[in-house]
Amino acid sequence: MRGKSGFVPDNTNIKKSSGTPNLFFDFKNSIFFERNPENILYEVTSTQIPAMLGGSFADLYLTKGHIREPHWHPNAWELDVIVSGEAQISLVDPDTKKNHTYIVKPGQVVFIPMAWWHWIIPKSEKLHVHLFFNNDQRETAEGSDTLRLTPPDVLQLAYGVDAQNIADALAPIKESVIIGPPSPKTNSLFTTNTNRIKQEEVPKQKTEEIIININGKKIKL
Repeated sequence: MRGKSGFVPDNTNIKKSSGTPNLFFDFKNSIFFERNPENILYEVTSTQIPAMLGGSFADLYLTKGHIREPHWHPNAWELDVIVSGEAQISLVDPDTKKNHTYIVKPGQVVFIPMAWWHWIIPKSEKLHVHLFFNNDQRETAEGSDTLRLTPPDVLQLAYGVDAQNIADALAPIKESVIIGPPSPKTNSLFTTNTNRIKQEEVPKQKTEEIIININGKKIKL
């Protein structure tokens, strides 16, 4: 077995002397991320099938109003194959600095070169996509992690934005999102149509009236 994962040109990792390796796996037993039962991402890598070096697979289910958040893969290209539904797949070309968006249906595919920023939005009520990668241990850099882990003062210094405004705007992102929007949190949520944060109405606390008597005069506090 090789020390590092990635692309291999042959099957030299499969040793004749050790017999036929395990070639079967039920990917429903390998959940990469679950927002809810209808918005879920499964995966099969060389962790699940050790003989499967040089490639990996993911199975993505989304419903309308959700998104596979912006992200990129430092060590793998990606091929998206639409199984059912309709998807909007967008990516940013780092060379031309252009945003490309494709509306994709069953029988159509989108290829995403290695390390290109991209995201997936369902255009239909339900979406099912097969994702193929040319690395058996693909790496993923999530946009939510980049945003929440970059200090606001660094963003201000780099882009001239107000650090406090940025800190307030990004405060609801507490962890990796992966499939957005995040589940509603106390006092904040992401709307399903705009993904913008809005404040929930917080019930006003009842305060008791305090009255003091000074020289026969009642004063309310």
